[in-house]
Amino acid sequence: MGRLVFSSVSRKFNNFQALLDVNFEVENGEFVCLLGPSGCGKTTILRLAAGLVAPDEGIISLDGKKIDGVNKECGFVFQEYALFPWRTVKENIEFGPQVKGMTKTECESISKHYIDLVGLNGFENHYPNELSGGMKQRVGIARAYANNPKLLLMDEPFGALDAQTRNLMQGELLRIWETEHISVLFVTHSVDEAVYLGDRVIVMSARPGKVKDIFDVKLTRPRIRTGPEANIIRDSVLKSLSTQIKLASHEYI
Repeated sequence: MGRLVFSSVSRKFNNFQALLDVNFEVENGEFVCLLGPSGCGKTTILRLAAGLVAPDEGIISLDGKKIDGVNKECGFVFQEYALFPWRTVKENIEFGPQVKGMTKTECESISKHYIDLVGLNGFENHYPNELSGGMKQRVGIARAYANNPKLLLMDEPFGALDAQTRNLMQGELLRIWETEHISVLFVTHSVDEAVYLGDRVIVMSARPGKVKDIFDVKLTRPRIRTGPEANIIRDSVLKSLSTQIKLASHEYI
C-alpha cells in the first residue's frame, strides 16, 4: 500500500501563506512529480507528508490514516546527501533497521539486498567522503528503502549532479522503483526529468501554492527522452509552469 491524499490542505508560516487549499493524491505504487516556481511550497508539501510540520487546515492521510506527527511509514531523500560521515555505506543503510530494533543478521540481510539493488557491491565498507556524488545518492536511496516505507519522498535528489550522472541516476531510480513498487512523490525543477520519471506531473501555482494543473504521462516504459508524444506532454507542462513562473516573478518587481 501507499496511497497519499492531500485534502484541502493549507499552511502558513508567520502570517506568510505558503499553501492554500491543496488537493491531490498519489496512488499506491504511483510515481508523481511535483513542479512549480521557487517558493510555491513544494518542499513544504514533502514536509507535511513526512509529518515534520502539520497543516493549519485540511487533512493529509496515508492509506486512509491521518498523518498526525512524524510519519514513520515514509522515507525521505534530500538533495544534500545527508549521510552519516562516520558510518560506512553498509552502516548508513543499516541505521534505520537498527533503530527499529532489528537483529544484526536482519540488518545485514537488508543492507546486502539494497547494496546489490543500487549497484554498490564492493563499496560496502567505504565512507561517504570516498564516494562520488552519484554513489552518495545511491546510498541515500538505499537507506530510505531499507526502512521499508510505504511512501518515498524525494526533494530534488539529483539537483546537485552533473547532467550525465543525473540521467544515469534517473534510470537507476526507475529500475529500483519498478522492483520495489513503492509510491514516490518527487520534487524537481526540471520539466524533462518530471516527464521522464512521472506517471503524473503536478504543476503548482505561484505563491500561495495551489495545484494548478495535473498531467497524465501515459508513455510506455521504458521511456525514451524524446519523441512526438513525450514532446507534446513536455510542451504542455512547460507552458503551464512558465505561466506560474512569470506570475511569481511579478512578486519581486
